[in-house]
Amino acid sequence: MWHCLVFLKESMYLAIKKMNMDLNLAVLIDGDNIPSAYVKEMMEEIAKYGNPTIKRIYGDWTNPRLGKWKNVLLENAITPIQQYGYTQGKNATDSAMIIDAMDILYSGKVNGFCLVSSDSDFTRLATRLREAGMQVFGIGEKKTPNPFIVACDKFIYIEILKKDEEEEDNAVSAKNQKTAKSNVDRITAKEIRLIASTIDDVADDDGWAFLGDVGSLLQKKQPNFDSRNYGFQKLTPLISSIKSIEVERREDSKGRKKLIYVKMAEKPKSRSAK
Repeated sequence: MWHCLVFLKESMYLAIKKMNMDLNLAVLIDGDNIPSAYVKEMMEEIAKYGNPTIKRIYGDWTNPRLGKWKNVLLENAITPIQQYGYTQGKNATDSAMIIDAMDILYSGKVNGFCLVSSDSDFTRLATRLREAGMQVFGIGEKKTPNPFIVACDKFIYIEILKKDEEEEDNAVSAKNQKTAKSNVDRITAKEIRLIASTIDDVADDDGWAFLGDVGSLLQKKQPNFDSRNYGFQKLTPLISSIKSIEVERREDSKGRKKLIYVKMAEKPKSRSAK
């Protein structure tokens, strides 16, 4: 019976993962709100979740401030959409991006969107797209307001995507190391409580929970939860770093791979006073 349950869990997990990879995504970028330096890593990240069939970036391309985008757009086949600022101090880019998003939605050409911005003005757009059955990924800086973050299925901070230029040469400077370290958040009691409650939500009668289920539920509870925010490339090493959580590796029904299960460690019973 246990082997059947393990096989079922694994099959469902792989099916969901494959379904996500088959997504056709519309990538819409707010050029006024995102630094061009992050585009290469950002497109690599988006490819993990689906096929970016539509790639557009919005901005006033007569503005010299957006000049750095030119080569980046050519290298990544991103189509620039011209939007003049009709009134000084007002951002016309948002409206153009929202109108295009709705046109794409009704075209039926995609089944997911990636909204790249740190602007809370796209909160309602993300909500509306999800109401229409679209999967919505958000990418923005850590300054992004929480309403936009929670309106997405998953939200990724661009700071964790940027790779040091010298990483390829295995010679990262002390300055870059310091910068990378400053982008990593420390795991607090709040995050540990979130993980603990999530484990409890999906655990069996013995308290063990399949890590794939834990990760999926964590994402639903907190769309910006990402192990990379805390300096870990994957969820398994992040969980393993928390002393109050036990980690167990089990073989699947065919003995081909290890499945990770986690459980909250039992607290030692306090000695009663004599």
